[in-house]
Amino acid sequence: MTISDREADGQRSLGSRHAQGRPLTGRSVLIWLASFFAVVIGVNALMAKLAIDTLPGTDVDSAYQAGNAYNAQISAARAQDARRWQVRGSIERTPGGRAVIAVEARDSEGVPLKDLAFSAQLERPIDRRADRNLVLGERNGGVYRGEAVDVAPGQWDLLLQADSGSQRVFLSRHRVLLK
Repeated sequence: MTISDREADGQRSLGSRHAQGRPLTGRSVLIWLASFFAVVIGVNALMAKLAIDTLPGTDVDSAYQAGNAYNAQISAARAQDARRWQVRGSIERTPGGRAVIAVEARDSEGVPLKDLAFSAQLERPIDRRADRNLVLGERNGGVYRGEAVDVAPGQWDLLLQADSGSQRVFLSRHRVLLK
């Protein structure tokens, strides 16, 4: 049978029928397109909801209050620089997940600074829920130590603060990598 004989019998080698024999209609194309876009939109909505639910929060609770406190922070930083204190800190993570923080504080002449209230905060840059606050106790003259538990390895921001009475006299922030 030749091609012209098939055409005469009403059979075509290429046509508008699927392999199963059902015709491809506008309705089936519409259903396929609608199904495709419904899946894409559904997956996007799911991903957006998961992203919003796991968002740890904002860096500053009130931008207005932070802006008003900016000049006070500048003057406190200038007063800290004028003191010319020598403050050295170290942090080590033990295999058990404890982070040991040690701070040595001396004035501009190298005399140990005593009777300060040092505190430390370990802040996780990617998740504020993992932050750890601790108070450093004075061991020897000018040496302060403290320990945090359940500290995961990775990058942390170490915030050291010293207070004398009700006034903050020292503030330092450093990015550290704990192994």
